[in-house]
Amino acid sequence: MKLKDSQTYINLARAYAGECQARTRYEFIEYGARKQGFKALADLIDDVVYNEFQHARMLYTFIQTADESQPIENIDICAGYPFREKWDLLENLRLAATDEMFEAERIYPEAAKIAREEGFADIAGLFENLIQVETCHRKLFEQLYDQMKNGTMYKKAKPIKWKCGDCGYEATSKEAWTQCPVCQAKQGVVLLQIQDQT
Repeated sequence: MKLKDSQTYINLARAYAGECQARTRYEFIEYGARKQGFKALADLIDDVVYNEFQHARMLYTFIQTADESQPIENIDICAGYPFREKWDLLENLRLAATDEMFEAERIYPEAAKIAREEGFADIAGLFENLIQVETCHRKLFEQLYDQMKNGTMYKKAKPIKWKCGDCGYEATSKEAWTQCPVCQAKQGVVLLQIQDQT
């Protein structure tokens, strides 16, 4: 079966559109975090934004192999994409975790299964690898949401090492400083303590 005549071709296009939209939604979240003074949080989300860009790039690359003799002018796809996010940082973190879970548990497993059935093992492998990454993204967003909701983003039960993201000053305590004693940066630049994503 040729890729261009397969369901996998359509699934690649849907996944590409989904990754592009996720990237933009997460840029909105990153923008909101930065505007509210959460620089370190924004930087973590910016890493996810770059991951989503790379996912879109890899999917797009497979799409381009479907017809190397001429440009692909258009792929008609019908799919649903979320438009729930508002300008509420806490709620957007929760919604991002939900979106990542949907990709990891429903969208990509089905796309991988179909790709494998249609004989596209390399594309199935990409979808399977994306499941792992999107699961890590879900865990990250869940942790950020929980920490922000519960007031534990800058307070911990045990002393930990906090580091200023601007000047590099470090101190060990249960709570991050509200203003860096060296460079006077606000608490939002303190590098966040995120648990291992495995």
